[in-house]
Amino acid sequence: MNPLLETCLAETRRSFLQAAGCGVGAMAASSLLARDGLAAAPCAPSGISGEPRARGPHFRPRARRMISLFMAGAPSQLDTFDYKPGLNDLFDTDLPESIRRGQRLTTMTSGQSRFPLAPSRYAFTKHDNGSDGAWVSELLPYTAKMVKDIAIVKSVWTEAINHDPAITYITTGRQLPGWPSFGAWLSYGLGTTNDSLPAFVVMTPKWTGRKDAQALYNRLWGAGMLPSEHQGVALRASGDPVLFLSNPNGLDRSTRRAMLDSLAQLNQRRFEEAGDPEIQARIAQYEMAFRMQASVPDLTDFSDEPAHILEMYGPAVNEPGSFAQSCLLARRMVERGVRFVQMFHRGWDQHFNVAGDLPKQCRDIDQPSWALVQDLKQRGLLDDTLVHWGGEFGRTVYCQGALTRENYGRDHHPRCWTVWMAGGGIQGGLVHGETDDFSYNITRDPVHIRDLNATMLHCLGLDHERLSIKHQGLDVKLTSVEPARVVREILA
Repeated sequence: MNPLLETCLAETRRSFLQAAGCGVGAMAASSLLARDGLAAAPCAPSGISGEPRARGPHFRPRARRMISLFMAGAPSQLDTFDYKPGLNDLFDTDLPESIRRGQRLTTMTSGQSRFPLAPSRYAFTKHDNGSDGAWVSELLPYTAKMVKDIAIVKSVWTEAINHDPAITYITTGRQLPGWPSFGAWLSYGLGTTNDSLPAFVVMTPKWTGRKDAQALYNRLWGAGMLPSEHQGVALRASGDPVLFLSNPNGLDRSTRRAMLDSLAQLNQRRFEEAGDPEIQARIAQYEMAFRMQASVPDLTDFSDEPAHILEMYGPAVNEPGSFAQSCLLARRMVERGVRFVQMFHRGWDQHFNVAGDLPKQCRDIDQPSWALVQDLKQRGLLDDTLVHWGGEFGRTVYCQGALTRENYGRDHHPRCWTVWMAGGGIQGGLVHGETDDFSYNITRDPVHIRDLNATMLHCLGLDHERLSIKHQGLDVKLTSVEPARVVREILA
């Protein structure tokens, strides 16, 4: 080949790689690498010793896949699950210093002259969960109907006190950005069972509560120092479900196939010269993108869903970008072999208007979350699908801003909050952990977010101590270097 032409082709290939990295080229395709023998040792998970091993669980898993319903902004545990009736008699009295214990506060309330107690204005009912019963707020009537299916953990805690470090912490194991996300670790450790869809898909459905919500960054579903094919693929509500999925005008499917074949030859030549495994990852990503052109339209077409299933998810199920539609898509994805579906529902940051915003947020997610669990259950998928619901921290018992019986605000509170889990490996009908009479401090069975992540990995057959990668001389793990334990008390 003419040396000048060869140079131009190489430069064109590099430009194409860079541009594609912003859209379809960034898609996860780890299953293709494993299937085609392209996953060399650097792409395979390693044990604590750093020795590479083949992908797969460390022990027999109870769950084969996972769906995370993440309430970004931090739901108030006091108004949803952590019932504190004694606060009604303490309305507008100051939070005792013996309870606060000198806790660091955010700058949003640290300057307040008082910390008046704000009891929940919502009624709670105790529901039969097959054991001691579970208290659930009137804001979550559908969730209340499935307390026998879920384990409610009321004693989760973290050190982070602001949104970005807190959500980064729980999704990546560290408060600083740049580390692999939970879904990336699952893709890296387990791969996928579907060559036509990624192992890790992310959705960010719209919300109806507070509109000026905290930003979400794609590093929350990034791969960090793991191979790039393990990062999450964002599914959009409008336009192409995935950026650049459709062929541009004038390019048909056969032409794209020919283009990818030629590009693969160029990439293979470059790989033989440089030996960079990311080049092989790119080849597999383009192949995944080509397959997704057929698989994604089928995924998002609800015409084969029975009317009673659509009704179960609620009236918003046919509304593009709604939480209800995202939940149905999540079920369809795990049915098709997607390993991890991550949903971020924003708008839960109620600093001043709990009565105005929280009911809207709960209406967004209550019926669809219930429907998702019941849909998985009736299809025989819940037994081996882990479902998680929760946020990045809790809310304060004291009021931020003006306090009335009808309305109040709540600041960030990292010392305790509530999550629930259901499905593969989890014992339904449990309430784990307790907090004090102010929902301020944990009094029994604390669960750090590292423990939460270790437990979810355990359900999926992964040992949080062994799932690691060598990076700059360190064995990098999701749970970092701090102690973490599996919360066996909530396991089936």
